[in-house]
Amino acid sequence: MTTYYSEDHEWITVEGDTATLGITKHAAEQLGEVVFIEQQDSGEEFEKGGEIGVIESVKAASEIYAPLDGEITAINETLADNPGALNEDPEGAAWIYKIKLSDTSQLEDLMDLDGYKALIG
Repeated sequence: MTTYYSEDHEWITVEGDTATLGITKHAAEQLGEVVFIEQQDSGEEFEKGGEIGVIESVKAASEIYAPLDGEITAINETLADNPGALNEDPEGAAWIYKIKLSDTSQLEDLMDLDGYKALIG
């Protein structure tokens, strides 16, 4: 299992051709108190850079962009009832999607933890 990070402050943990996606702790802190999350349905296909959801906080609404091409195979349904979980455990229990990757070579465009830490300073 390997974890990657996007410039849009998402983390992606990969096992085989399946990825788990969420927002980073840094992103959750920047958003403030999350009050709503709009998620795509399981089975939706998307391309890298496409909008796959929206997170609303007391400060602003922020789009979730797909870091890779793929198909959503599962959504974390607990977030609909408890969007604040994104503030409590953004890099753990509050994952947003499970995705079947269609092009694993796109992982090369993402950062490792050191690269992400350098990005956020």
